[in-house]
Amino acid sequence: MMQKADLNRLKKCMQRAEDGEELVIAFLGGSITQGSLATKAENTYAYRVFSWWKKTFPKADLHYVNGGIGGTTSHYGVSRVVTDILMYQPDFVVVDFSVNDEPDEFFEETYEGMIRRLLLWDSKPAVLLLNNVFYDTGKNAQEYHNAIGEWYQIPYVSIKDTVYKRMQSAEYTMDELTEDGLHPNDKGHKLVAEEITAFLQHVKEQEKNQEDTEYKLPKPLTANAYEHARRLTIREVSPKLDGFHADTEEKTGHLDHFKNGWIGRKPGDSIRFEIEASCIAVQYRKTIQKPALRAQLILDADEQHPVLLDGNFEENWGDCLYLETVLHHGKKALHTVDICILSDDIQAADAAPFYLMALITA
Repeated sequence: MMQKADLNRLKKCMQRAEDGEELVIAFLGGSITQGSLATKAENTYAYRVFSWWKKTFPKADLHYVNGGIGGTTSHYGVSRVVTDILMYQPDFVVVDFSVNDEPDEFFEETYEGMIRRLLLWDSKPAVLLLNNVFYDTGKNAQEYHNAIGEWYQIPYVSIKDTVYKRMQSAEYTMDELTEDGLHPNDKGHKLVAEEITAFLQHVKEQEKNQEDTEYKLPKPLTANAYEHARRLTIREVSPKLDGFHADTEEKTGHLDHFKNGWIGRKPGDSIRFEIEASCIAVQYRKTIQKPALRAQLILDADEQHPVLLDGNFEENWGDCLYLETVLHHGKKALHTVDICILSDDIQAADAAPFYLMALITA
């Protein structure tokens, strides 16, 4: 944790818990937050941290919200932070996209937009940044994410700087912590949770801060085009359909991914959007059920620069909620997005349909 973190929100949150108030403890992130490779939900780092709150503040009425979705970045996170986390009016939020975001300026910007949405929300949640890590390579995006944390004086807990370092010094072997070099097993989740709860316990034991100062949000560190990102599904936008059809199955929760979108089943099926934005990305399914249909995207009738949307997923862990950026820091104007299923050598009858989940605009 950095030295100059503003802990006022967190201390106030703990005081309210001590007073027996009703609080929402929330987690936003990727597959580790969702709980991948833990044997049961109670063994995940997120639920272990929630259990610390329950044990430490027995008078409080606490509610648990887990907004983890495997294989997703802060680009998707900023578009869903309201529907998956903020609509529950959280009081404390742990955020972790450090193994899903690439360590670059694009994801620093999408991450900042998400953090600003959290800090500006009416419930004024205390935010804690978490940096998980690839145990096999040591890679994560914490350099960019923690730069945002320092700019906004948000505390962070780095697993790269703690558990991973102890593993490197032979206190643990990698196989003790993870089966695949990334996702923690039960022991790994326990160690992640212990780093977070040790920080929370440290804050709890500090002298209570009597200052009732209002947090002043600084100006953005990046270009910050994504703070008000929107995810457009069949609920928000009505494109022109020519062969594609809207998915009529009801979505049952935030992990029921392939719903509220549009489906193309044969070559030539097309769909057209007219969207006012300066940043546009398309979210579609890459599936392990091969072969799968492929599509071509044309932005603003620019046929010289088509974008291939390949529904075939080359990894084997499951279907992917893939995000393809097609416009970043472009002109804010009315743009056309045309998507058409390609005529490939495969027989369309044998191919998995092309599933367009959403457009994400900013």
